Order: sequence, then structure tokens, then C-alpha cells
Amino acid sequence: MLVLLAALAFDLVYVTNAALDEIGRRFVDFGLFPGIFAMAGCALWARKRAAVAGMTGAMVLVGCTLFIRYFGVPAYSSVLANLSITEVVAGVEMVYFAARRVRFGAAFCTISTLVVATLIAVFGRAPGHRISATPIVQSIVFGFVLLAGAVLTGVIGRPRPTRTPRSEEGARVLRRINDLAMGQWPLLIMLGFALIVEFSVGYDAGARSFPILFCSILAGVAAMLSRRKPAQGALAVAGLILLSGLVMPLLHFGYHYQPGTAIPPGQVVAGLGVVVNLVRATPLPKAWSRIVALSGAVAVSVLLNFDRPGFHLLTDPQTIGVLVVVASLLLGFAIAIGLFLRSRDSERQQVVRAAVTDAQTSERMALARELHDVVAHHVTGIVVQAQAARMMGEKNPQLALEAMGRIEDAGVEALAAMRRLVRSMRGDAPAGSSEFNEQATTDLAADLRRLVEAGNHGVPTSLRLDLPPDLPQEVGRSALRLIQESLTNIGKHAADASEALVHAEVVDGELHLRVMDDGREPTHRPAGGSGGYGLVGMRERVALLHGRLSAGRGPDGGWRVEAWLPLEPNGETNG
Repeated sequence: MLVLLAALAFDLVYVTNAALDEIGRRFVDFGLFPGIFAMAGCALWARKRAAVAGMTGAMVLVGCTLFIRYFGVPAYSSVLANLSITEVVAGVEMVYFAARRVRFGAAFCTISTLVVATLIAVFGRAPGHRISATPIVQSIVFGFVLLAGAVLTGVIGRPRPTRTPRSEEGARVLRRINDLAMGQWPLLIMLGFALIVEFSVGYDAGARSFPILFCSILAGVAAMLSRRKPAQGALAVAGLILLSGLVMPLLHFGYHYQPGTAIPPGQVVAGLGVVVNLVRATPLPKAWSRIVALSGAVAVSVLLNFDRPGFHLLTDPQTIGVLVVVASLLLGFAIAIGLFLRSRDSERQQVVRAAVTDAQTSERMALARELHDVVAHHVTGIVVQAQAARMMGEKNPQLALEAMGRIEDAGVEALAAMRRLVRSMRGDAPAGSSEFNEQATTDLAADLRRLVEAGNHGVPTSLRLDLPPDLPQEVGRSALRLIQESLTNIGKHAADASEALVHAEVVDGELHLRVMDDGREPTHRPAGGSGGYGLVGMRERVALLHGRLSAGRGPDGGWRVEAWLPLEPNGETNG
């Protein structure tokens, strides 16, 4: 699409200039516009209906040829004789889409028709039936290269029902090429314009332009690949520029670029592009050696080919000074762009690293809270029940057996919770959800009743609940974990506690939680020890919901935990 638009813009400028100049009849060159626009439209149409668009494009070529011959419209040549740039690019696109999307039999007919129509245009638009051998041979060579490239690219890109390892590798290569091209589309467009100019300049020189044009194409490829290997790309472009500079005097071709620098435009753009990629990927102190080598190759090529063919060294100080200033400005511009892109890449990497670090930290903290709140709750229940069984076992074996059953149930629940956490860490949660989402409560009142009835904390607990049915799931889940951790702490830390109270109600747009016991401060190490992360995890949960938490000794000596969780996002209430 970009190449087609660039070619269309070039033809608009070129044909308009030819139509308004003083050479030949004025405005007659505008007769080329209908064919140019029609071929561009057929190329766009080929993206949806490749076969029909290809056949229509062939008829457009033949019809425009008849129009040009009948009205005497002068045809200008580009890559192919007597065909505009847009017609060539549009034809290549139609061949590509036909080879990629049309069945092989229909694709062969469409492509053959386009080839025949192109030959009719090349021969039929020649002025006064005068056909020169050099343009025709040149058109045949270039046309064959373009045809083969479009057909091969289209066939490689054809969808296949089954993928073999070799086709998978080919698809990966094409994806890498596509990523490389799309990541450097400004350089690709500039190279396209420069090579079009080279085609136009080298057209009159005939076969002498082939070696230089080939070097320019290789330099463009090296510049594109320098995004991955900038040092090697810089040396390759420097070598190609030096080779062209040495070959042009032998071909007597350098004077075709007057009054320029005697360096082909494609190689100029490739050199600037490789400097940008080199500075972007390599620290400037390490890049200087390659930049100096590239500058040296440019200097040698200019000195050998400026303003005259043959090996005559440029010695005019004023001209050399002007060239040095121009080259320095271009080099400085390329270095500045490279430094800007390097800075932007560094900022992006820092942003990505910070985002990854934040995500890892958030996930790690969430897993730590789940591990502490869920698994530690069950393990604490196991420890409490085991201590009770040991104390009562000798006096009443039946109580010990009941305690063992509760220990077994708590162990099964602990294993299930551990499996959920492991599955979440391994990324095996169902698509579109996470393990934490699966645990989000839909009925906080029922979950709290089950939690109290399990009695893993070993202290009789009463409930006072005044909860609406539409409580947000994330708020309910956090409330469940807060109460679960508070009851776990009662079982571990509340010495001689005989009763606990859990109170949950909604007041002024907030969920108010209160958990309290009548125990006293322990004088010995709690069962299972204390990791010190219970209150930390509770505060983190409350902070994530923009709520408030209070924990400490009550007036009667027991421990009290109170939390206020907003029911609206970002801590906003309806009050």
C-alpha cells in the first residue's frame, strides 16, 4: 500500500511537470492520468477480488495503450519501457495477490493475461513504431525479475491447511522479515524513492547501470538488516559504496549523478539508515570506528567521481569544503536521530521493566496473603486440635477421636487450598479467570457461617450479621479473609479465651467488620509460632480497597480487630 501510494505521488508530480513545461504540446501529458488512476484502483481492488481485478487491470493496460496511440500522448518510461511507476507497482501487486489468493489454474490465466497486456503496452506505446533494443532488453530483464519475485512471494504466503515443520520455519522467517520492515517503514519508504530515482537515472545508461543498481539494492538490504546487526551492516554498506565508487569510473557512469555527490541515491539513504541503526543499538564510543570507515568510503567515492567520469581526483578546495559541510550535516542528522531513538528505546525498556516488576511484586504479595490467610488458618486449626487431643486423650479417648476427625478434615481443606494456590502460580486457572477470582465469595453470610461452624480456631464463636445480598464480590472476599485471619489469631494468641464475636454490617456505604475475643495476652509462645505477617496482610487487603483497619487490645483485655471497607470503587460512598 505504501509503495503504491509513493509511486502514485511520484507520477502525479512527474506527469504534471511534463504537462506544464514548454516541451511538446501543453497539457497533453495529462492523458496518462486515467490509466494511472485506473491501475491504482485495480491494485487496491485486488486485495479482495484478485482474479477479477487482474483481468480488469490487463484490459486497462490495453485500453490505455490504444488511447495513447490514437491521441498521441507521450508515454514515459520507468522500470519498464513506456510504463509509468504506478502501472508497474500496481501490476506487481496484482500478480502477487493472484499468486497468493487465487486457485492455481485461475492464477496462471490471470498472471499470463497481465504479462501479455504489459508486453502490448511496452511495444504498442513506442513513439512512431521506433523500438530501441536497449530499453526492450532492459524491460524484459527487469520485468522477469519483478514477475518472479511477485509470484514466489505470493506462493510462499498462500494459506495451507496443514503446517509442516519446513513451512512453519518459512512462516517464521516471513514474520521476522515483516517485523523488520514494519519496524523501519520510514527507511523503507526512503529507500524505495531513492531506488526509483536510480532506475530513472540509469535508464538512459542502459546495461552500464546494472552493476551500480545492484550495489544500491544490496546496500538497501544491508541497511534494513543493520537493525539486528548494526556493526556488520555498517561495514557492508561501506564496502558497497567503495566498490561502486571504484567501478563507476570504469563504466563512465559517475557523471549521470551531476550535480550531486556522484554517489547513487539508494546508497546515500542506506548509509544514513545504517548510521541511525548503529548509533541506536551501539554506544557512541564503540560506533565511531564504523562511522569513520563509512565516511572514508563515501569520501573516496566522491573524490573519484564528482563532476567527471574516469579516475580524476577532485581537488577544488571550495567544492571539497561545500561537500564536507553537506556530509557533516547529513551525518550529524543521522547521529541525532539514532541518539533520539536510543533514548526512546531506553525509556520504553525502563517502563516495561518497571511494569513487570510491579506486576511480579503484586502477584507475589497476593500469593503471600493467600498462603498466609488460607493455609495458615487450616494449619493453625490442626495444631489447636492436636493440642486439645493430647490434653484430653488420657481422660476421655472419645474426645481425642473426635479431635482427630476434625484434624483430618482441616488437613484435607489445607491440601485443597495448597492445590489451588499451586494451580494459580502455575497459570492453570480457567481461561478468563484466575484462582483468586474463583475464590471470590458470592454469599459472604453463608461463607462466614461455614467458617465459624468449622471451628478450626478452637474458640466458640457467635455471629451477628446484617449484610445485603448484592455485596461486591471483591469486598466480600477480602472481608472473609480478614475475619478468617482474625479467628486464626484468636486460636493462636488469645490465652484462656472462652468466646469470640464476629460482627458484620453495612453502615453508610461501608462494610463494617468487628472481631473480638475475651482472652488475655499470652505469656508463652503461641502454637506454631508467629510469622508476624498476619496484620501486614490484613492492612494490605484493606489498603487495596481504600478502607481503614484498627487492631489492638480492647478495654476488657481481649483483642479487637475492626475494618471499614468501602462498597464503591476508589473509596467513594453513596452517603
